[in-house]
Amino acid sequence: MTISRRSLIQSAAALIAVAGAVAALTARAQLRIEITSGVTDPIHIAVVPFAGGLPAAPTAGADAASIVQNDLEGTGRFRGMPWNQMKVKPAQASQVVIPDWRASGNDYVVVGQVMALPDGELAVDFQLLNTLTGEQLANQRFSGPPSALRNAAHRVSNVIYQKILGVRGAFDTRIAYVAVAGKPPMQHFQLVVADADGANAHVVLQSDQPIMSPAWSPDGQWLAYVSFESKRSTVYVQQVSTGQRQLVSARAGINGAPAWSPDGHKLALTLGGTNGNLDIYVLDLSDQQLTRLTDDPAIDTEPVWAPDGQSIYFTSDRGGGPQIYQIGASAGDRPKRITFQGSYNAHPCISPDGTQLAMVSEDGSSFRIAVQDLASGTVRYLSPGPLDNAPSFAPNGAMLLYASIENGQSVLQRASLDGLTSQRLTSDQADVRDPVWGPFAHP
Repeated sequence: MTISRRSLIQSAAALIAVAGAVAALTARAQLRIEITSGVTDPIHIAVVPFAGGLPAAPTAGADAASIVQNDLEGTGRFRGMPWNQMKVKPAQASQVVIPDWRASGNDYVVVGQVMALPDGELAVDFQLLNTLTGEQLANQRFSGPPSALRNAAHRVSNVIYQKILGVRGAFDTRIAYVAVAGKPPMQHFQLVVADADGANAHVVLQSDQPIMSPAWSPDGQWLAYVSFESKRSTVYVQQVSTGQRQLVSARAGINGAPAWSPDGHKLALTLGGTNGNLDIYVLDLSDQQLTRLTDDPAIDTEPVWAPDGQSIYFTSDRGGGPQIYQIGASAGDRPKRITFQGSYNAHPCISPDGTQLAMVSEDGSSFRIAVQDLASGTVRYLSPGPLDNAPSFAPNGAMLLYASIENGQSVLQRASLDGLTSQRLTSDQADVRDPVWGPFAHP
């Protein structure tokens, strides 16, 4: 399949219309997770329902334990013990008879309690035990208002994940995506923020005109995005918690593909100008000063920052077809080509440690998510295709979130970087697209 220059312009301008299956959206486009592949020998873990029984929240303990079990099982690396198979349900490590749980086939046991504090907050206490050694690997408390119970449970999952696998958990992070319902020209668009597992979704913006290319600020407090509410592309930044927003680019021609600098002070943008040719610019948000990085007859688009803030990766067809290039973040540098395998590589995304480049790569007649090791140049495919796009790294670098077309519907997918596990996130209410994984929560 060949991609024409016209198609690349349309992609850069984000003028894509994917038909939805329903006529209207409700206030929330909740996602559900389906595991599509997991490791062949998962870790067996018993997450015992937490003790609770609070008058104001009688199911809080079971709810917290259910969230933890769903988090762990959702990675495809763990298999939880069904609660109806548990003969006893201890609430503290001292009540756990290790040999019994080991005999039941469990590698680890998690026990805990949810209790009310005098100040009106809830505390979630838990312990993690290794059934082979009998060692207590974790004993922690997370507290907060009752409304933060789900977040506290995600933080419990983070600790368990890191203690067992040695990788920082990202269960308490958030994702953003665009939900689209209806068929052109009667479509409805929502910019949605949700927990990393797709739950707790809430709409931060809705419009009858396209919303595209959301991007998280480094502190996780703001989203930049492209809106067509004025019937032309413009770039806004919006505070997620308050809805406060600011128009930052409404220049002549195309305004697109915003990407935050690592310090949160600048945006890289794709601008078309009056002649319609797309180039990469850097916008200083404090004074609106604009710095042009590329000046070429080719189409330069989809900028993303390197984690050190010193350079920017982008897509360009200056070599005859879409490929990924790198350029310094200050004016005057010359672009360096990064991708050479295949005739089409676009939509770059850099891993948090700066060592891996994720992209959309053409493989025969399919467009798949590929990852290139930037040191060796080795490329491997992570997704099956045929129409996968918009890769986004989890903040721990262990997984990728991306969009895919399945049976005519746009859904979200997650895949581990080692290729061993994958999950599908779908919505019954709308097509979901343009996903972006937010940063770790700041203390």
